[in-house]
Amino acid sequence: MARSLTSRRWWWLYVGWIAICGVLFVALSGAEDPSRRRDRILSDEAGTRALAILQKNDRARYRDYEVIHVAYAGKGEGAAEARWTVLCDRDPRSGLREAVVVELDAKDGRVLRIRAPRR
Repeated sequence: MARSLTSRRWWWLYVGWIAICGVLFVALSGAEDPSRRRDRILSDEAGTRALAILQKNDRARYRDYEVIHVAYAGKGEGAAEARWTVLCDRDPRSGLREAVVVELDAKDGRVLRIRAPRR
């Protein structure tokens, strides 16, 4: 009997919490994502662009390629500009024998270089 009285006494707390969460969800739905940096494109977008650029350049050669890894390098880390370095290889993998590295400008996604990976 005591348990049911306690449950009944605090039901408004549950309803209130759900209402607060609902109001915050609606209020923050248009807010900017704090995990996305304003000064660069997202890593998955960089990977998609790099693969599209390779396939646009030579559809037959790169049709079986996929993005293996995407890494960000800031300004001064090996180059003058901030960039995304995208490693692409065949599916199934070639063990880097046929892999290609596409370097994209981090800000707008334009191609900086297409090169073989350094071993």
